[in-house]
Amino acid sequence: MEATATPQCICARGEKRAALLAAVDGIRETIAGNAGEAERLGTLPRAIVDALAGTGLLSLKLPQALGGFEADPALQLEVVERVSAIDPSTGWCLLIGGTGVGLPGAFLPDKAIDRMFEGGRIPTAAIVAVPSGEAIPVDGGYRLTGRWPFVSGIPHAEWVTVGAMVRGSAAAEPEPRLFVVPAESVEIHDNWHVMGLKGTGSCDVSLSDCFVPEAFSWDRLKSPPQRGGALYRMGHPGFVANEHAAFAIGAARGALGAVQRLARDKRRSFAPGPSSIESRPVFQRFVGNADMRLRAARALVLEVYAEAWEIASGGEVPPPHMQAAIRSACAFATEVAAEVTLEAFRFGGGEAAYETHLLQRYLRDVNVGAQHLMMSAVAYENHGQFLMGLPGADPLR
Repeated sequence: MEATATPQCICARGEKRAALLAAVDGIRETIAGNAGEAERLGTLPRAIVDALAGTGLLSLKLPQALGGFEADPALQLEVVERVSAIDPSTGWCLLIGGTGVGLPGAFLPDKAIDRMFEGGRIPTAAIVAVPSGEAIPVDGGYRLTGRWPFVSGIPHAEWVTVGAMVRGSAAAEPEPRLFVVPAESVEIHDNWHVMGLKGTGSCDVSLSDCFVPEAFSWDRLKSPPQRGGALYRMGHPGFVANEHAAFAIGAARGALGAVQRLARDKRRSFAPGPSSIESRPVFQRFVGNADMRLRAARALVLEVYAEAWEIASGGEVPPPHMQAAIRSACAFATEVAAEVTLEAFRFGGGEAAYETHLLQRYLRDVNVGAQHLMMSAVAYENHGQFLMGLPGADPLR
């Protein structure tokens, strides 16, 4: 199914929110009904991919000029959170796929846009920004070589963006650059055999001496956006960290809902009697406390993003110390979500251990998501360095 472009007349935030949340509700059964198949296949099945594309959800971060929603970070959080609560692997592929079209859509010149979005059609895409490759400048472009791990959604992507260091003369300092290539150009390595987020198809990809035209690349640090507004001035990690927090909080919410449903009828006691887990004060305390922790973590993420959004809306990129605070807040939210999910799993008892139960899937998925470099505990270290005014502080160390 081809993606349906979002009408460019949907500009008001309330209209965007209504359309996006209605889209999530409209494909809820498709996602839930095919999540097990995603685990079996090791990638999203066609039914889920078509549902995400057909509703326009994959254009969540795409400029409105190209038919996207160009949703602000807070709205992105809400959408990814809701999808991740249904199925974390689908939520993960949504956040990667949204960035995979959103960044090129904002930063590539018109010549490349005409090819990538041929006929106004919004393609599926994947992205890995870590500069694991090497690019050599040549006439008209670059020769690109490298291998990139964890390229989520690559089995269903039509385009892929990868990061590389550009190396010219031996005396020149290498510079990070992003390159967009047709997915058919890369070799996909079938190595996504993992404990969690099984349905994301996050395989390695590689290229060897691949020519990439100049128009299909941009300088990750210096190039200005070619289209779109404040969203594309959020910087890095500001453009992506919110969705990692959304994924984790959504998965934890899914686990919390699943254990509450189980607790209505399940007993865990050696003592005689019909009392359910739901009736026990220790479980009631857990539910209330978990809700408060997730709300607090979410509120922190929204707080730091509101400050950064104000700066981006004023025409500036949020400064490094704010980027560090963004990353740290999202790492904290991920940490809280993982803790809540583990506690929910424990209350599920032996039943939760079966592969057919949602609680074990939420537990595996949220913990694998927490392994992402963006959500590493080094985020706190970086934030602390800025707070102490130490030299060399960097939000992306």
